[in-house]
Amino acid sequence: MSLGDEPGYPETGHTRTRLPDSDPYGGASRRGGRSSSRSLVTVVGVVVLLIAAIAFANRGGNDTPSNSTDTGSTGNGGGPATSSTAASGTKPVETKSDGIPTGYAHSAQGAQSAAANYATALGSDGMFITATRHSIVQTVADPSVINSMQSGFDADYSADFLKKAGLSTDGRAPTGSTFVNRTLPAGTKVTAYSDAAATVEVWCNGLFGMAGEKSTNPVTSNWFTITMKLNWSDGDWKVLESSQTTGPTPVSGDNPVSGTDEISKAVQEFGGFTYAR
Repeated sequence: MSLGDEPGYPETGHTRTRLPDSDPYGGASRRGGRSSSRSLVTVVGVVVLLIAAIAFANRGGNDTPSNSTDTGSTGNGGGPATSSTAASGTKPVETKSDGIPTGYAHSAQGAQSAAANYATALGSDGMFITATRHSIVQTVADPSVINSMQSGFDADYSADFLKKAGLSTDGRAPTGSTFVNRTLPAGTKVTAYSDAAATVEVWCNGLFGMAGEKSTNPVTSNWFTITMKLNWSDGDWKVLESSQTTGPTPVSGDNPVSGTDEISKAVQEFGGFTYAR
């Protein structure tokens, strides 16, 4: 795979990870301070939004009868209902296998939670180490595709690919550097569901690169959507196959680029989550 290839979850179930094309640590400078007039406009804009939000929250609520029931099927103006995107608050799982949450509810909500957590596992730095990669596949894959999925991943994470990522042949980062590969789900939705199978889309932000003074692959972020086909197997949701498309991608903010030490420290100190719908 060449530098600049997009990350992917091909239908065979294996994935590739995008390597950045340029080095923001070496070539990008921190943004200068904004002008005072623009700062004032920004502050005024925030105040206006807060006032509008407070006014909306404090409405008398007379538009809706107190005994009405929200079916969750549609929202005002034909848009999605709040219930279609709001977190349920239900605990996703009670158990873990090799650190990966397992034992999901036999429901559409359980399938979404499974897809989010499996996307995180398959998009982690552990996939670059053979033993850890095999353990992840054994945990998340449907029994019918374990062998094909594992061989596909092994082919993807070749010695040549590890070298391009700045890693040794055993998937380790150079001394003094921190390798980063994280997948961060932002939301999920079900596009097909039955008692036996489910198709779930997971909208994600990804972090990938090497934090270090000599790194030629600095940590960058990208947005993508993973589509997972899941099978209900032996009392849990398991991955049959997955694919990936780019975006939806929001506009980048004005945050200054952090130095390598700050990125390395953040990766080492901030742990991950168990994702729930």
